[in-house]
Amino acid sequence: MKYVGKTKGNCVKSCRRADDFLREYPYVEDPEQETGNLLPYAPLGQLIGAIQFVLARPFHQFDHFLKSNMIPNILAERYASSEIKSIWSAEGRVVLERELWIAVMIAQKQLGLDISDEAISAYQAVKDQVNLESIMERERVTRHDVKARIEEFCDLAGHQHIHKGMTSRDLTENVEQLQVYRSLQIIQTRTIAALAQLRGAAAKWQDLFITARTHNVAAQPTTFGKRLAMFGEELLIGLRSLESLLENYPVRGLKGAVGTQMDQLSLFNGNYEKSNQLELLVVEHLGIPQRFENVGQVYPRSLDLRTVNCLTELASGPSSLCKTLRLMAGHETASEGFAKGQTGSSAMPHKMNSRSSERVNGFHTILKGYQTMAAGLAGDQWNEGDVSCSVVRRVMLPDAFFAIDGLFETFLTILGQMDAYPAVIEKENNHYLPFLLTTTIMMEAVKAGVGRETAHHAIKQHAVATVNDLREGTISQNDLLSRLANDERLKLDEATLREILENGRNNVGAARQQVQQFAEKVDAYLEKFPEATQYTPGGIL
Repeated sequence: MKYVGKTKGNCVKSCRRADDFLREYPYVEDPEQETGNLLPYAPLGQLIGAIQFVLARPFHQFDHFLKSNMIPNILAERYASSEIKSIWSAEGRVVLERELWIAVMIAQKQLGLDISDEAISAYQAVKDQVNLESIMERERVTRHDVKARIEEFCDLAGHQHIHKGMTSRDLTENVEQLQVYRSLQIIQTRTIAALAQLRGAAAKWQDLFITARTHNVAAQPTTFGKRLAMFGEELLIGLRSLESLLENYPVRGLKGAVGTQMDQLSLFNGNYEKSNQLELLVVEHLGIPQRFENVGQVYPRSLDLRTVNCLTELASGPSSLCKTLRLMAGHETASEGFAKGQTGSSAMPHKMNSRSSERVNGFHTILKGYQTMAAGLAGDQWNEGDVSCSVVRRVMLPDAFFAIDGLFETFLTILGQMDAYPAVIEKENNHYLPFLLTTTIMMEAVKAGVGRETAHHAIKQHAVATVNDLREGTISQNDLLSRLANDERLKLDEATLREILENGRNNVGAARQQVQQFAEKVDAYLEKFPEATQYTPGGIL
């Protein structure tokens, strides 16, 4: 067989006989039916014959063929963990909706509505029987996704007791918020797991003296552990934002078509206490700590913006660390690791690219795209609400969580295998150390009675000249100290400058104390979430 054409984005395979096509896709009614020969075996003939065959068949017979060739969600299938995928899967969502319907029924029965135990048991018995194809067939008729799912669940149970007093948004908004909330809880664990790894790496390398860079230019001494703690602190701030979001996240609840609970009040003959108690029981079922008191048909989309903002903030520290690790790999001072059997380039055998770090940076870019989408919906509500946001949120919300989950899976893998190379680092330090200590030298000159600006000008003059000579090959060794010792403006002899240099090899300011402070902050979270230390990422591609 050959691929000879496309229909609806799927390949139509050429067959010498059309019944070969039917036998390959067994969902056709009569796979043994004789359908006659296609045109002679030639590309044009095959294509025309295939089209004739397709047009002669009822379209529903090709559902299996089309679905088996559906375009995948790359973020979900390639990068996200099974935990996040299960929350956002089509089957998982249907089950969550059915659980909500059952919780509402149970609460309505407790509050006096005539719903039998038999009916509730019937719904519970079929809750996990999810047939997406059947639901889709119903939706093609109803042109309404929620109505299709109501009919499917009721027919399975043999009763019609779900969705009483509810509008579609009573179902979809609450379930989507539950998906968001549970996903945020998973990401919280991932974040703390990453912080635990960062804490260990910062402690491991807290004494590894490196050349700090600003504007990517050598600046002052620091340690590799301090550099890791710096990005870890940013992740800690993101974690606090996530904690605040989880603690204050409000669910819409059962508010009805325009937010007034009119239909639930009608069911309970105007008894507000019962309709309010019903909502409280449903919120308890959802396990979300807060609820909106005043809301329309939809909850404010600014809450979605806050959610995606939080995910983007969480990604920022890991993304900056990974970009720095890529730069360090270019200088061969550190790397993200290189797995056994891994290939860096199909063309250049020696390459060991920082592909995982690059992926983390890519995820951060994706999240900023979804942040823009969320910002477009915030502040755009018409009256009590509409569904213009639906198509955006169907993409934005699940994919934002697939992206942040994939980011942490990749980042945790990097933290578990990255390495630093002291020999290369030492060579770099020796090259730059006199430059790194120019601020210390300037302070010593000031203490010797030299004006600060005079000292600054003199040191800058000699430092620039030294750099230029090194770049041009005029000199092979950094001789900045000798130049400074011969400048009478600074009042510092070469012995004093050499002493400053030697002391400077271990002078990293408060870097070690700052690493310890970072460790203490992380330890406080590990005491509250000890299970996070046990999390290990799945294998990444």
